[in-house]
Amino acid sequence: MADCVFCRIASGDLKARIVRETPELVAFMDLNPQAPTHILIIPRKHTASLAACKAEDEALLGKIQLLAAEIAAELGVSGGFRLVTNCGRGAGQSVDHLHYHLLGGRRMNWPPG
Repeated sequence: MADCVFCRIASGDLKARIVRETPELVAFMDLNPQAPTHILIIPRKHTASLAACKAEDEALLGKIQLLAAEIAAELGVSGGFRLVTNCGRGAGQSVDHLHYHLLGGRRMNWPPG
C-alpha cells in the first residue's frame, strides 16, 4: 500500500534503522523508543492488525515471535523483554499495519498501560 509507512519501510522506499530482514519480515528501531531497546517487527505483507490475520498467517505469526527472541538474544535483553502488538485505535495502534514492539533493557511493570 503506497500510503502505508510500514509498507514503504518494508519495500526500502523509506529509510529506517534496520536491525534484521528476512524474506517475510523487517525489524527496525522505533523512532519514539519507550525502552532502551525498542524494535518494531513487521511483516512485508500488508495486514492491518492481528485482528485481520487469518489461519494462513499462522506460520508468519510464529516467525515474528521467533525473530523477536533471536533479536532479544543478540541485543542482550533475552533475560527480560516484552513483545506486544496493539490491535485497534483503542489499544494504541497508530499505524494500520501489523507490527510488534520488542521492548527491553528496563523493568517492565505490570499491568502495562
